[in-house]
Amino acid sequence: MGVMSSRIHIGGIIVLSAGLLTAGCGGGSSTPERPAATAKADGPGVITGKITFDGEPPVRTPVKMAADPNCKPGPEPLSETIIVAQDRGLKNVFVHVKDGLGNSVYETPTAAIKLDQVGCRYEPHVFGVFAGQPVEISNNDPTLHNVHAMPKNNEEFNVGQQDEKAPVVTKTFSKPEIGVSFKCDVHGWMRSYANVVTHPFFAVTKDDGTFEIKGLPAGTYTIEAWHERLGTQTQSVTISDAAPAAMAAFTFKPAA
Repeated sequence: MGVMSSRIHIGGIIVLSAGLLTAGCGGGSSTPERPAATAKADGPGVITGKITFDGEPPVRTPVKMAADPNCKPGPEPLSETIIVAQDRGLKNVFVHVKDGLGNSVYETPTAAIKLDQVGCRYEPHVFGVFAGQPVEISNNDPTLHNVHAMPKNNEEFNVGQQDEKAPVVTKTFSKPEIGVSFKCDVHGWMRSYANVVTHPFFAVTKDDGTFEIKGLPAGTYTIEAWHERLGTQTQSVTISDAAPAAMAAFTFKPAA
């Protein structure tokens, strides 16, 4: 039996309906069993810090959504690629322990991470998720979206959701991978980034560029800060029982 599909015109572009999008790419939903947990995030260590931007902050340009009248009405939202606060704090940087945990295995959360499509934007823009932890993807807009995940180490998937009545789609990633890009092939401005890890020691910087990572045992760790446009930086941090509080500060410069 052939696959049924329909066509929708958005801004002069013909896009295929959710039925065909869902059939086009699969995967991303099966995850191998992980070893039993051997550690908990209950250590005394706390890493705090701030990510700053060195240079003139780029102007955040309006996102042109007029091609689809079903997207968010009112003033056009601004680009989320580089968001710099007045004191140069950099938002949406993913900070995590890259190395130093040895063979410790942490329990995979069963609670799902929520990825919503609201006003033709992804929320959140940057997030962390365990390998094997479910990601629940919802469409809250009265228009067609497709969620196209483009990992390098995990399985690619491309799933259509016709409108706000479409069922929630649940996916998982099986391997650690930083900076997995999500996009919508219907609305080219829509982007989100998943960061797949195997431990709970990560954070996304707030509006002012600050972050906090808690529960680390004593040890020396490589901390990595990742930004979608500005790249990655690392530094070493040592935590001891006598000095459990540590600082980590990163400064990103404009992209070349």
